[in-house]
Amino acid sequence: MPMRIGTEMPSFEGATEWFNATAARAAEEAKGRPVLVHFWSVSCETCKEQMPRVAELRDARAAEGLRVVAVHMPRYEADTDVEAVRDAITTNNITEPCAVDNQHALRDAFGNEQGFVPAYYLFDPEGKLRCYAAGERGLNMIGPALERVLAASKAAAQ
Repeated sequence: MPMRIGTEMPSFEGATEWFNATAARAAEEAKGRPVLVHFWSVSCETCKEQMPRVAELRDARAAEGLRVVAVHMPRYEADTDVEAVRDAITTNNITEPCAVDNQHALRDAFGNEQGFVPAYYLFDPEGKLRCYAAGERGLNMIGPALERVLAASKAAAQ
């Protein structure tokens, strides 16, 4: 069942491997901050096209508290090759914590039953889902909600 707006952010436990952080560190960095979780796959051309935008958003909005967590979700057997994932992380400038979800534990936890990639989940500082979008226009659809979440977070901090 897809996640509903207001649902608590699931745990990152169940990933088969992590790059750039551990599950505990990713969860700690996310605590009390707006978080964008993005699902991607090495075999997804749209994901590759969107990676520079995700990196730009991650870097441009970090000072406002935004944290980003990547989740690599294989779509095909070949996508489970961890070395290919490692290479894609380097090639695509993924510096945020990146979970490898070869057993689809995170896909299931986030309610991504159809296995959509790219898929974007935006959580507010309280860890509640504020927006979900998938596909090539997903980041555009997340944009207005991100502005609202960051503005509310800034107002609460003052």
